[in-house]
Amino acid sequence: MALAIATFLFITLLSTTKTLAFDSCPSNEQLSVIPIYGKCSPFNTPKPTSWENTVINMASKDPQRLSYLSSLVAQKPNSAPIASGQQVFNIGNYVVRAKIGTPGQLMFMVLDTSSDTAWVPCSGCTGCTSTVFTPNTSSTYGSTDCSVPECTQVKGQSCPAVGAPGACFFNQSYGGASSFYATLSRDSLRLGTDVIPNYSFGCISAVSGSSIPPQGLLGLGRGSMSLLSQSMSLYSGVFSYCLPSFKSYYFSGSLKLGPLGQPKNIRTTPLLKNPHRPSLYYVNLTGISVGRVLVPIAPELLAFDPNTGAGTIIDSGTVITRFVEPIYNAIRDEFRNQVKGPFTSLGAFDTCFASTNEAVAPVIILHFTGMDLVLPVENSLIHSSASPLACLAMAAAPANVNSVLNVIANLQQQNLRILFDTANSRLGIARELCN
Repeated sequence: MALAIATFLFITLLSTTKTLAFDSCPSNEQLSVIPIYGKCSPFNTPKPTSWENTVINMASKDPQRLSYLSSLVAQKPNSAPIASGQQVFNIGNYVVRAKIGTPGQLMFMVLDTSSDTAWVPCSGCTGCTSTVFTPNTSSTYGSTDCSVPECTQVKGQSCPAVGAPGACFFNQSYGGASSFYATLSRDSLRLGTDVIPNYSFGCISAVSGSSIPPQGLLGLGRGSMSLLSQSMSLYSGVFSYCLPSFKSYYFSGSLKLGPLGQPKNIRTTPLLKNPHRPSLYYVNLTGISVGRVLVPIAPELLAFDPNTGAGTIIDSGTVITRFVEPIYNAIRDEFRNQVKGPFTSLGAFDTCFASTNEAVAPVIILHFTGMDLVLPVENSLIHSSASPLACLAMAAAPANVNSVLNVIANLQQQNLRILFDTANSRLGIARELCN
């Protein structure tokens, strides 16, 4: 009898645990990183029929993201539909819960490590979705005047004259085909249980196009308007995230702000500073191995150059890692040499092979100053559910992008704890199951 009761309780516990894991979403108090195609996403995205199609669809937008990043490092003005001095973004793949105002209004904001200024759609916005921030109901909201220093720090700002009175407006383009107009504002920003008073952000009043993140963007870059800069006294310039796999429909990752709770034993590499592009997280990638072979790469293709913007960055908004073409071609050729063929293409991936050969697929190792990152198989290969194919999950920078930049993207960062410690100018990476 006792055994029967114990068995019943055990089965009930398993059933309850499964229900909690698959049916519940993190509470508002948790700083969870949510995939936009996941169950807990607020954007009513249908459950993907196959995860590789989801990745292929998201990776198809990478060229726009690379154009944005390349425009930053090239220091060239962007052509945009509203005005000069605008930025080009690409749709985000992960969002985090944030509350703005007093009382707090819940918004799901895209995380972007290569952007600084935060922005959200506001009430009365033309072209925005139904979920907007309502400034009139916040007792702590205020617009920012053109005379304050923050106005000169936001890109795309338009004031009649430097230091002139009046609200600080700015405009930016998004993805080349979309754009928005906003007022630089201040209000309380709540992340988890922390409240940051007088946080500067853009209050969007007009949108053109359909690719603007519906509930805004939270900039995690290194510039003066970023979350780190505006919360230095609270978080000491430190944050980390763990991005869940795109395959993890039912799960979320996590965002940790501040030095407390960060991993103690973590391998690190120095963060490099580019005074011309202070928002970007540059690291010194010194080489790449495919299996036991160190791929021959000309040092100048990997070298960090603040003047041209060349080098390697860690980016949360690009889907698959992109190398300048000569580097990618060398990696691809060595990979093909070890796997043999035949090879086919699938979306952005040009090195797909029969998954029966996966056992001989070599590991990819990224060599940084002071640290080697051995990519787990799930971070270096993508599998097709429609056919017995596996593909090398990285690519060359798009041919129409004059890029000198190598980008370590979010697919290669999944199920890793990525630590950004700007106070000590270091980036750390540790294995962690983010799901």
